[in-house]
Amino acid sequence: MKVLIIGSGGREHAIGWKIAQSNLLTRLYFAPGNPGTASLGTNIPIDPLDFEELKTFAIELGLDMMIVGPEQPLVEGVFDFFANDPLLANVKVIGPSRKAAQLEGSKEYAKQFMQRHNIPTAAYQSFDEVSYPGGCLFIDSLKPPYVLKADGLAAGKGVLILNDADEAKSALHEMLVDKKFGKASNKVVIEEFLQGVELSVFVLTDGKDYVILPEAKDYKRIGEEDTGPNTGGMGSVSPVSFASIRFMAKVEERIIKPTIEGLRKEGMRYQGFIFFGLMNVSDEPYVIEYNVRMGDPETQSVMMRIKNDLLKGLIHTASGTLSEFKIRIDSRAVATVVMVAGGYPDSYSKGNIISGLDSDFSENSMVFHAGTAFDKHNNIVTNGGRVLSVSSYGKHLIDSILFSYKTLKKISFDKAYYRRDIGRDLVSKR
Repeated sequence: MKVLIIGSGGREHAIGWKIAQSNLLTRLYFAPGNPGTASLGTNIPIDPLDFEELKTFAIELGLDMMIVGPEQPLVEGVFDFFANDPLLANVKVIGPSRKAAQLEGSKEYAKQFMQRHNIPTAAYQSFDEVSYPGGCLFIDSLKPPYVLKADGLAAGKGVLILNDADEAKSALHEMLVDKKFGKASNKVVIEEFLQGVELSVFVLTDGKDYVILPEAKDYKRIGEEDTGPNTGGMGSVSPVSFASIRFMAKVEERIIKPTIEGLRKEGMRYQGFIFFGLMNVSDEPYVIEYNVRMGDPETQSVMMRIKNDLLKGLIHTASGTLSEFKIRIDSRAVATVVMVAGGYPDSYSKGNIISGLDSDFSENSMVFHAGTAFDKHNNIVTNGGRVLSVSSYGKHLIDSILFSYKTLKKISFDKAYYRRDIGRDLVSKR
C-alpha cells in the first residue's frame, strides 16, 4: 500500500514509525513531515490544509490511504473532500467527517453531544461576547478553581484554570471581548472543576465497532510538579497504574460505548481514532474533552506498545470490518519525555543546531522529531516549541523513565529544556 501521513509533529513521526513496520506497506509519504520522518519515507512539501494539492498528489501517486494526524484538516473537512470526489474514491482516509470532527472543533458541541447521550462530564455553561455579564455571574456561582475553555481550536492553549474569581472574570473578558484566542474564543465554555487525575484513552473505530488502544497519562504543564502554564504536552507514560480493569470497564460502558453508539445514531461518519480526555474522580470516569485524532505526546508512548500490524487495523477501519482486527499490547512500560525550546510556550528562538542525534542510543529508546527542520547546510535545527521527544521501553515504568532521561542527556541545543519528573508521580504508586 502507498500511504500518506498528514502532519509534521512527533505524533506523525510515531505513527509513521509504526506503519513502516508493516509488510503491507510499499511506499510511505509525509506532508509535510520533518527530518525524523524523512528517515522512514518521503517528505512532500504540501500544506495539510491545501486539499487540492493533496488531491493532485493522491491521484498522481495512486495513493491507497491517507492518515490525518492533526485536528485542523479534519475540522475543515478533508475527509468529506476526499469522500465526495469520485476521482479519490479509492483513497482510504483515516479520520472523521467534518460533522463528527466538531467533537473537537467545538467544546460546546461536544458538551451537547455528551448531554444527549448521557455521557458523564462536568457541569457547564457557554457564553459569547454579548452574554459576558452572565458568564461573570456563572463564575460567582461556582467554587474555585474555575475552568475556562475556548470553544474552538486554540493549538492546545485555550484552556485556563484559575483560582481567583476576579482573575477568571478578567480572563473571560480577554477571551470573549479582546479575542485572546481569535475566533476560537468567540464562545467560551465555563466548567465545574473536577478534582482528580487525568487519563488519556484512545480507540480506533470504523463507526460501529472499536478497539481500545493502550491508555496513557500526559503532563501538560511546563514546570515540574505540574506548575506553570499549559503546553501542548511535556511527556507521557503508558500504562497508567490507576487505570485498573475495574476502572477501564466503567470507561468502556459509560463513555466509549455510548460515544460510538451516539455517532452511529446521529449519522456521523467516523473511521479513525478517538481520544477521550478523562478525569478519574474517586475512581469514577468523567470526560474532559474529545479529540478526533491521536494526542501528542501520548501517541509516542501508545504506538510503541502496539505489537501487531497497525496498518492492517487501519485497513479494517476504513473498510468497516474492524470487528475482525484484534489488538495486541506490549506488556512493557513506555515513558516519553519532550525536549522543548527555551521560553516555550511563550516566545522562543528557532534555527538552533541540534547535536547528539547520531549518538549510540539504547535499543530501548526512540527519538521522535517534532519542531525540527534542515538548515541550508543540512544540519538538523530547532523549528518549533516542542522540538523532539524520547520514548523508551522498560520492564517497569521506572526503567523506561531512566532510559529516556539517559538518552536525553546525549542530545542538546541552545536553551533546551525538559521536565525531569515525567512519570515520577506514578512510580511511587506502582
